[in-house]
Amino acid sequence: MKKLTKKRKDILNNFDIEKIYALDDAIDIIKNNSKANFDETLDISVNLALNPGKSEQSVRGVAFLPHGSGKKIKVAVIAKGQKAEEAKSSNADLVGDTDLLKSIEKGNIDFDRLIATPDMMVEVGKLGKVLGPKGLMPNPKLGTVTLDVAKAVKDSKQGQIQFKNDKGGTVHAGIGKISFEKTKLAENVKVFFETVLKNKPSTLKGTFVKGVTIASTMGIGIKLDFAKLQKS
Repeated sequence: MKKLTKKRKDILNNFDIEKIYALDDAIDIIKNNSKANFDETLDISVNLALNPGKSEQSVRGVAFLPHGSGKKIKVAVIAKGQKAEEAKSSNADLVGDTDLLKSIEKGNIDFDRLIATPDMMVEVGKLGKVLGPKGLMPNPKLGTVTLDVAKAVKDSKQGQIQFKNDKGGTVHAGIGKISFEKTKLAENVKVFFETVLKNKPSTLKGTFVKGVTIASTMGIGIKLDFAKLQKS
């Protein structure tokens, strides 16, 4: 068994790891126990009653955090002509067509999100082996294959985050910085949780959420009373 560090022992002395906490109390505990020398991220994990082996039970979507994630998102856009100009005017970090595609093919992936116009998807699709494993393949359901590149760039930079379940049926996301005000963190948590609920597969009957925990980057997961998480 891995030996607990003094820091983790101190944290565990300040709350019950098995107890289910109200959101406000959980955020207080996390804020009071954040001792890292950097601004930690508040991470959320939503454990879902999915059968990940069934494609129709996958959960994937986008959430618009009202107070942003605190992370600066670098956006690349694959587009030509007028749409490329619109992307540049919207402060996209990288804009190009065949030149950018060739750069990506060589493994130059210096961005967090890739947006493409529909006419470019035939070429973008050829890079599936490069983009797919990194979760960067543009997808119309996520708003990253679109003619409205200006809106897509703006949304990406102003609090839109993407999520999907992992192989164990859990959705993970970073939804703010510990330095955020408690009320802002709480609202981000509620909005994210509600968005996940709205993405419940139609083929899944009965229980959808099995558990929710939040933690700081270097902290320990705290169980939430998720029955009270839905925003009133």
